[in-house]
Amino acid sequence: MSDKDVTYGFGVNPKLSTNHFYVIVSPTNNEKVQVYERFGWTDGEEQKLEKADILRIELSKHKWSKISADLATEFNARLKKEKIKTGRFVIGGTPVEKLFGKEMMVLLWAIEDSDPSVIPTAIRNWKGLMPEERWWLYTMTNASTGYIKDKKGWRIALRYALCENPIEENPQISLFDIYTEE
Repeated sequence: MSDKDVTYGFGVNPKLSTNHFYVIVSPTNNEKVQVYERFGWTDGEEQKLEKADILRIELSKHKWSKISADLATEFNARLKKEKIKTGRFVIGGTPVEKLFGKEMMVLLWAIEDSDPSVIPTAIRNWKGLMPEERWWLYTMTNASTGYIKDKKGWRIALRYALCENPIEENPQISLFDIYTEE
């Protein structure tokens, strides 16, 4: 494996792009999980936050615990398909490739102010979207309400679309299901 092929976390290759998301999970239960969008890279997997980094969301560890496995499964299925090293969310910091980060933010923004009981519905609806749809939703939301305190407009629309959109209990087909059938 050449330096060009070295990836960190979920598919971050700083030789190709330094723009990524960085998920910080504290070792204590009472602290929030923080997600930053970063535009630079410091050597190694553990990143040092800089002034230019943007805090996109803080989420309770309880809500994070309800979605992190689904995020990891979805991203790892796509990384495996591309023959890229898989990742896992760890205590401390985990880098997330920028497009995966955009998809992750759509789900996080949707559940940030929701009741935890609707998170399974949000996950099913999120899995029912193609990556390109998630990227578009991120772009629209981030353009007008992408900062930590911007809990209005598109952020509310995401919550309604993913958390309060009634769906049948039949499981959604995800990219993970499609990729593992081959």
